[in-house]
Amino acid sequence: MTRVLPDTPAELANPIIELIAQGLGKHPSAELWRKLVAVDLSFYKSPLSEELRAEGRAEGRAQGEARRAAEDVLAVLAERGVGVSEEARERITGCGDAETLSRWLRRAVTCPSADGIFTEE
Repeated sequence: MTRVLPDTPAELANPIIELIAQGLGKHPSAELWRKLVAVDLSFYKSPLSEELRAEGRAEGRAQGEARRAAEDVLAVLAERGVGVSEEARERITGCGDAETLSRWLRRAVTCPSADGIFTEE
C-alpha cells in the first residue's frame, strides 16, 4: 500500500510564513528566516513576499545606478583624453556608493589625471 501525503495548500502555508516572520520581528534570526523562505515566497502575494521583492528591486536599481555612474566617470575621463589605469578603472567600477561616484564624476571634469579624482579635499 502506497502512502500518499496530502499537499499543503498555499492558503495554509502563506499565513504560517507570515506569522513566523512577524513573530521574529527585528530578531537577528528574522533575516535568516527571510532568506530561507524567499524562494518559496515567489508564488505568494503576501506582505512579506512583496517586501522581499521590493527590496530586491531597490537593490537592483541601486546597482544599476552605480554601474551607470561609474560608466559616466569613465566616459568623462575618456572624452577629456585622460588615461585610466586598470587599478583606477577597477576602483571606479567596483564602487557602489552613489555619493562617492557623484563626487568622482565632478572631479573627473577638471582633474588632470584619473588618480586625481580619488584625492580627498
